[in-house]
Amino acid sequence: MSTDTLRLGMCAGESSGDILAGSVLRSWKQRGTQLDLAGIGGERMQAEGLNSICAIDRLAVMGLIEPLKRLPELLSIRRKLISQQSAFEPELFVGIDSPDFNLPVERRLKSFGMRTAHLVSPSVWAWRRGRLKGIKQSVDKMLCLLPFEVDIYDQAGIDAVCVGHPLIDELQQLPASDDLRHSLGLPTDKTLLAVLPGSREAEVRHLMPVFSSAMKSLHQRHSDLHFVIPAANVQRHEQIQSALQHTDLPVSLVLGKGREVMHSSDAILIASGTATLEAMLMRKPMVISYRMATVSWSILSRMVKTQHVGLPNILAGEEIVPELLQHEATPSALADAVSRVLDGAGAHQVLRFDELAGLIGGNFAERTIDALLPLVEGR
Repeated sequence: MSTDTLRLGMCAGESSGDILAGSVLRSWKQRGTQLDLAGIGGERMQAEGLNSICAIDRLAVMGLIEPLKRLPELLSIRRKLISQQSAFEPELFVGIDSPDFNLPVERRLKSFGMRTAHLVSPSVWAWRRGRLKGIKQSVDKMLCLLPFEVDIYDQAGIDAVCVGHPLIDELQQLPASDDLRHSLGLPTDKTLLAVLPGSREAEVRHLMPVFSSAMKSLHQRHSDLHFVIPAANVQRHEQIQSALQHTDLPVSLVLGKGREVMHSSDAILIASGTATLEAMLMRKPMVISYRMATVSWSILSRMVKTQHVGLPNILAGEEIVPELLQHEATPSALADAVSRVLDGAGAHQVLRFDELAGLIGGNFAERTIDALLPLVEGR
């Protein structure tokens, strides 16, 4: 690759996308390419030189009803991003995850003659398969994290490639579990249960009350249990702290460092989402749960086409991780499921996680760059 400056437009709508994009940008620069970056991103992307037009958490919304409440703001940000990119004239625009926001942006920019790519496939295998037509009009290439997604795009005539998952590589760089516990101020002589209620305000609002009740029950059953909760940001830290203020539990609340918290834990109670894949790649036994607004759930539950929602279960084609969703996510049911994992049921999960990780593969950043290079070569 030439050392000439490459102009890249990028947009990540939440912290997980910021982590993915940050690792790609860092590796691209290590190849000797100078990058001129503009768009929307978080701390990782900004550390690599991205000029972000707004805070990343302004795009982090969930469900079907909640985004409608903030629709004017989201549309304003989208117009501002399209205007910025039109003036910036990047040689490639890459949207990272957040498909409901990024795909319309990519489609508009592609209509202007810009090259576009999307990193992290929308869940077309789960619901709204009709989106494939719009995706074909929006992107020149789809970069998938999971191997089974590529076949779906091939059948739709969309250029797609599996680039693996960055955690497979990054896990090799993480300190040992005991060292992480020391650095995070966590006890090394206790069974550690990581509790992850999500990174969005609405996720924490719906899940944290039932999680905290389940934690009370688990504390009564397992005297050596210590809880640790990573908060995605200062706002979520305050929100979780408020939910725990009337409890008397052995719990540590950590700002950020969700990956480190998971890696230091013995088991995890986790909100359904991309973090479940990370937990699987760390070989951490888990219980998956999710709750959302009743109206959103009634709509989404009719639209989802897969039998399971947790990525480890979808990859396996069977339920190897307990899933307790919406009305089934009661404190007693969650406590029972976590207790079974702690009492030995998690061992089977770990064996299956080894098999599934081998299907995905590592070297994520380099594979991503190699997939994007044909879109910018000869510029």
